[in-house]
Amino acid sequence: MEQIRVIGLSKSFGVLQVFNKVSFEIKHGERVGLVGPNGAGKSTLMKCLLGIEDYDEGQIIKDSATTIGYLQQDINLGDDSLAVEIQKAFADVQYWEQQLLDVSAKLADDPHDESLLKQLARIQDRLDWLGGYDYEAQSRRIAYGLGFSDEDLTKSVSEFSGGQKTRINLAKALVRRPDFLFLDEPTNHLDMDMLEWLENYLSAYGGGILIISHDRYFLDRVTTRIVELDHHKATSYRGNYSRYVEQREAQHKAQQSAYEKQQEYIRKTEEYIDKYRAGIKSKMARGRQSQLNRLERLDAPEQSQTLKFRFPKAEFSADKVLTVEELFLSYGERDIVEDVSFMIRRGEAVALIGPNGAGKSTLLKAITGELTPEAGFIDIGSRVSVGYFSQEHEELHPAWTPVDEIMSHFNYSEEKARNVLGMFMFQGDDVFKEIRDLSGGERARLSLLILFLQGNNFLILDEPTNHLDIPTREVVEDALMNFTGTLLVVSHDRYFLDKVSKRTLVLEPEGVEEYLGNYSYYKAKLKEQQDLAALQAAQSNQNDSRAGGKNRNTGNNSTNSEAGDFGNTDNSNNNDNRDAERNNASEGIKINSFMQAKKLEETETEIARLEATLKMYEVQIQNPALQEDAEALAETAAHMEATNKKLAELYELWEQLAQ
Repeated sequence: MEQIRVIGLSKSFGVLQVFNKVSFEIKHGERVGLVGPNGAGKSTLMKCLLGIEDYDEGQIIKDSATTIGYLQQDINLGDDSLAVEIQKAFADVQYWEQQLLDVSAKLADDPHDESLLKQLARIQDRLDWLGGYDYEAQSRRIAYGLGFSDEDLTKSVSEFSGGQKTRINLAKALVRRPDFLFLDEPTNHLDMDMLEWLENYLSAYGGGILIISHDRYFLDRVTTRIVELDHHKATSYRGNYSRYVEQREAQHKAQQSAYEKQQEYIRKTEEYIDKYRAGIKSKMARGRQSQLNRLERLDAPEQSQTLKFRFPKAEFSADKVLTVEELFLSYGERDIVEDVSFMIRRGEAVALIGPNGAGKSTLLKAITGELTPEAGFIDIGSRVSVGYFSQEHEELHPAWTPVDEIMSHFNYSEEKARNVLGMFMFQGDDVFKEIRDLSGGERARLSLLILFLQGNNFLILDEPTNHLDIPTREVVEDALMNFTGTLLVVSHDRYFLDKVSKRTLVLEPEGVEEYLGNYSYYKAKLKEQQDLAALQAAQSNQNDSRAGGKNRNTGNNSTNSEAGDFGNTDNSNNNDNRDAERNNASEGIKINSFMQAKKLEETETEIARLEATLKMYEVQIQNPALQEDAEALAETAAHMEATNKKLAELYELWEQLAQ
């Protein structure tokens, strides 16, 4: 079984140790989540495994033929079209295609050479695994899954936004079907539909995967094991993220209990030694001292530094905190938000969700007064004080320092500003860095601190967990769950939304759809709606089929028009039978839909494989040596005819399945 083994790996930057003697492995078929606080060295460790970054000591053991696909946070793309840029990832596929042509040409000279036939089979297997027979179709499927259209495929990469370029990098990592995928924050800039598509894709992926992510919902859906990198050490836990949390807490409790018991034993033993050091029991005291000297002391469990805060009690406001009626917003000539109406009452925690580009951030800016709507009505209730967290942190001044921001906003002294910054993990010289030099997580913490100090009773938050590590997200969740005011939040962090929100607004092209629960409630209701629609479609098809049957039998029944009552004498049995038929139809349509999609994908792959085989025969049949061998020429021609016939059948099947 292919695997990557890490043995005793250490890395430092000067005097700063990043990790020390970490060991773990990634097996083929495993999906490993690499988690830990910001600054723990997760990205550095991944770069060491890839050979991008040097390490100080240890070993990384993997087969030289192992292929690794890598999604990095840095973006470095050219000016080619999107389709060409994605297909650059197929350099190895193009190599094996050339090998296939070379071996096929040799087989044309000697069609019965067993070593060449075996070599051809190995190349075909490799191309099959790499998606070489249909990599253009595979590239399109992945581009569609990540939210790109046919029109986008012809655009220059330079025309796309930073978020879209991140998705292009992700597409390039996925399309190659390498032995291992290394993904650094793959969920950045993905909306919820894209996230679900990626989760399904990775869960079905046959190779090994190493993922760095702060998206707990994603880690729960995808991972089979978690490696935690913290305090320079790596610890491995079986299962997904939720199982890791349970195991880690149990482990920490056991370590704390063992440490406390040992400390109690040491205290009591030292008291005994002090009491009887010079008395009649001095010999026993010396024996206990020897035991104490030999005792292997346990270290106190390490505590991670994290943010700790609670929002102050919110001041009382009007019951109707926010009213939006028939709102229209546009950008240039494009309508962004159309006919949106909703109300938020005092004390509610509301999530606003929708696909990328639906206008969620635009709507928030209209509510906060940064944008003027084309039409409609926005009303903020009396005694409502709005606090706004922008995902771009526009309220911060790039040339200022955190101390400058706090002193200016709240008229604090430098000492008081440094004290409150310390509460939000700004230590030492960090408070004097220019904001343009702060990391994304540091800027988010500074914006949260300002929001905390303002004491507003209506918080409007646009992606508040972006750039925050998992421990900090948990603290923010806890603070918001205990917030006594009103909350409106836009986020792609589904775990966060499940904890914080109690009502969900879905922004759609035709307006807003409301669900009286959190994200998981919304998904459950959506599934119910989809199942009902499928059932209704099945019933409609069944009714159409029956109607057709009745029409065909009209001639037979026309002289029996008064026999209708006779046909209903066993009406209850008929109803029972119809209910059973409806249930069977509902289940059948779900199964058939899934099987049809699966069969369509298998058919496309087989068509691509046979087209490649046909190309090989075409190369062989042009060879002069083969044309001189009548028997071999006839055999190759027969193979070509059989392949063409099979292709014709598959093309017909594909057309039926695609309808």
